[in-house]
Amino acid sequence: MSRAQKASLGLLAVGFIGAGVMHFVRPRMFTQIVPPQLPAPQTLVAVSGAAEVLGGVGLLIPRLRKAAGWGLVALLAAVFPANIYMATVAERFASLAPAWVLWARLPLQPLAMLWVWWAAVRGDR
Repeated sequence: MSRAQKASLGLLAVGFIGAGVMHFVRPRMFTQIVPPQLPAPQTLVAVSGAAEVLGGVGLLIPRLRKAAGWGLVALLAAVFPANIYMATVAERFASLAPAWVLWARLPLQPLAMLWVWWAAVRGDR
């Protein structure tokens, strides 16, 4: 594993753990971005927050790293509809970010997935 991959694991772990904790500290911020066609926004926010925390911790444990990486890649794919929803109704989220930011972050999701895969899955060979 390269130094860059090791550093990435630390950054990713801090990022995912921090984001996951925020699901519980400020749940309303997250429930409002759940697309309206999905059921039980509070439950989805709690489950995704717990998955982020567990995945972030898993990145730091060598024997769990690969599974945590795949889990986080899947989680990033699962929450992508919320990012699309935010961008397509950007006026509803003007207090969170300008519309251009919501659109600009859409291509970042696959890049984040690739980063997790590179650091946790590929780097764990």
